[in-house]
Amino acid sequence: MSGENMRFVFRLFAICLLLLAVTLAVFDATRVIAAGEWVFTPVGETWNEYGPEVSTFVQSLAENEEIRWLWDMAVEAVLSLPGWLVFAVLAIAFYALGRRRTDTSRFA
Repeated sequence: MSGENMRFVFRLFAICLLLLAVTLAVFDATRVIAAGEWVFTPVGETWNEYGPEVSTFVQSLAENEEIRWLWDMAVEAVLSLPGWLVFAVLAIAFYALGRRRTDTSRFA
């Protein structure tokens, strides 16, 4: 796959992630308005709601002692963040990977 095609795939993936982030933000905004207080849905809760089989499978893989520290420190921290924030950051990262590079050898 050429570099231009990979940039297109990264940008397309970034747009899909951004769409998911906006959808989750709308869900959270609706809950905030209904509750009258700040309520955010963690990505782990959303994952358990829509894919409980996958969630339990990944947790069973993480019971391995060699990677248990990774699950405790990193994955649980990410799963406790609001879903819209996680997917927005991922969208920005993939968009940055897919952007065109500018020529930096020009002098003013």
